[in-house]
Amino acid sequence: MKQAKVLSKEELKRVLAVIAHGRHAARNRMALMLSYYAGLRVGEIASLTWSQVVDEAGRVKEEIRLDKTQTKGGQFRTIFINAKLKREIREFQSTFEATPMLDGPLIKTQKRSFFSANTLCQMFGELYALAGIDGATSHSGRRWFITKLAHAGVSAKVIMTLVGHKHLSTTQRYIDVNDEMMRTAVEVL
Repeated sequence: MKQAKVLSKEELKRVLAVIAHGRHAARNRMALMLSYYAGLRVGEIASLTWSQVVDEAGRVKEEIRLDKTQTKGGQFRTIFINAKLKREIREFQSTFEATPMLDGPLIKTQKRSFFSANTLCQMFGELYALAGIDGATSHSGRRWFITKLAHAGVSAKVIMTLVGHKHLSTTQRYIDVNDEMMRTAVEVL
């Protein structure tokens, strides 16, 4: 099976521009940013509630705790919220007139219910198609997250734990390598 494309900085900007000019811009951007800045799978994004990302006072939490019903491997997992994602969540919060119900979906459908993983997957595909990016899928953000961490020198064991993989070989398959990276690597010598 072919791997999902890892977007370049320019391609990601293009997708964000498409989102900004489309319907449900804030919601769609939040869904995409959860994929890119937290490495979440679409099923995990679809199942998130407000109470997992903000406390009762509306402050963005430091981490998201996924329970075993929300993860592919059926294991509890902690997602650490970095500064960029925290800003994105705050910006998303600011689009609501009233504080959303804490037990309600973070990412709502037009019918104000939880997305299914399949529907969210289709939404990502439509956004990438509108941006004219071939090969990108709902897994592109997750691959981007893993690749960025690996290229920043983060230990493969840490990455594996962050994304909830049971085997290091799975994590390694997600890391994208291109000619520029290989050029830079040999210049270390």
